[in-house]
Amino acid sequence: MLQEKVVFQKPHALHDTTTHYCPGCIHGIVHRLVAEVIDELDVRDRTIGIAPVGCSVLAYNYIDVDFAEAAHGRATAMATGLKRVQPGHVVFTYQGDGDLAAIGTNELIHAATRGEQFTTIFINNAIYGMTGGQMAPTTLPGQVTSSTPYGRDVHQAGYPVRVCELISTLTGTAYAVRRTATNPKEIRRLKKAITTAFKVQMAGMGYSLVEVISNCPTNWGMTPIESLKWIEASLIPYYPLGDYKVIEGVSRL
Repeated sequence: MLQEKVVFQKPHALHDTTTHYCPGCIHGIVHRLVAEVIDELDVRDRTIGIAPVGCSVLAYNYIDVDFAEAAHGRATAMATGLKRVQPGHVVFTYQGDGDLAAIGTNELIHAATRGEQFTTIFINNAIYGMTGGQMAPTTLPGQVTSSTPYGRDVHQAGYPVRVCELISTLTGTAYAVRRTATNPKEIRRLKKAITTAFKVQMAGMGYSLVEVISNCPTNWGMTPIESLKWIEASLIPYYPLGDYKVIEGVSRL
C-alpha cells in the first residue's frame, strides 16, 4: 500500500487568519517566509516583532510571536530598546519604505551605526500604500503617484533613497541585502536571506537588513501580474538585487 507523508504545511508561527492585504500584494509571501524561518530556527518562544504604522501595521495578526506596535517611523528605536532589555530574544522590525526611509530615517541610520543587534525586514514598493498612494522616498523618477500626477520631478523632490546602498556604508551594519519575491527562485533566495539575517543577529555580529522589492497593485493601478512585471522592468533596474554588505564570518553561519 502506498504510504503518503507530509512534505509541506503551514508554519506554526503563522496564524490561520485571512489577511487584509490587497490581492496580489507581496506582504503575504514575506509573512509566510518570516514564519517559516522562525519555525526552522526554533525561536518562536523568544522572538519579538515590531509593526509600525503602514500596511504592515497588522502583522501581529498574522505572525504568531510576541509583537509590539510602534509609532510611525519609530520601529528601529523601539527594537533597540527591546533588544537591549531582552538580549536573548530575536527582535525584528517589519517596515515599509514610507515608514523606514522617510519619517524613520534618523532611527534607522543611527541604529545601524551603533550596530544594534536586531533585524529589519524592509518592504520597498516605491509608494505610500496605506494612506493613498502618495510619493515615497523610494518613488522612481517620473513615477506617477497620487501626489505626483505628472510623475516625480527630481528637480523639486530629489532622487529616490537607495536604502541598502546607504546602510552598507555604516560600520555597524553586518548584513544588508536586497531581494524580491516575483517568482519561485527569488522567493527561495529571499527566504535564505531572512534566515541569514536572523542568524547574524543571533551570533551578535551587528545590524542586519533585508530589503524586499515589492509591489502595490492597487495604488499602481495594475493587475497583480502587471505589477510583478513592472517590478522586473522598472524597479529592479533602479534598485538592483544583490548583497550590499556581508561581513566576514557570515558565510559560515
